[in-house]
Amino acid sequence: AEARGMLPRPVSGEPARLFGAPDGFGGTMRGVSIPTRPRAVVSSPADGWVAFAGPFRSFGRLLIINAGNGYYLLLAGMDRINVEVGQFVLAGEPVAIMGETPQLSPAAGAIETKDPVLYVEFRKDGASIDPGPWWARSQSEKVRG
Repeated sequence: AEARGMLPRPVSGEPARLFGAPDGFGGTMRGVSIPTRPRAVVSSPADGWVAFAGPFRSFGRLLIINAGNGYYLLLAGMDRINVEVGQFVLAGEPVAIMGETPQLSPAAGAIETKDPVLYVEFRKDGASIDPGPWWARSQSEKVRG
């Protein structure tokens, strides 16, 4: 909880779909979808243990990081994951690579883009929470105030 407002974003770019927004399939977003450039490097948003790393249904590659105290971070839509289950990662550490095009998933399917889309979901005690308040402000946001 003390990391609120201090976590680095896993990729640069602005979310195309925000937490709580319609997901395009009749539900609401339980995370955020961020279009990226092809082959973008994905970094860990927080320190933690890799709980899962691999393919998952139609989400492309899924990475789950256990950040402790009931917090889990889910990253989906990557082409390649460069860390293994049980490995400890640091915030800002490169953990995956996006592909050339969007993976087929509910996260990316509702966004019309030719670029890959990273889906990010934060969970606390099994419930999805809004990741927005957790991100560190960028330099440009600090200047604008």
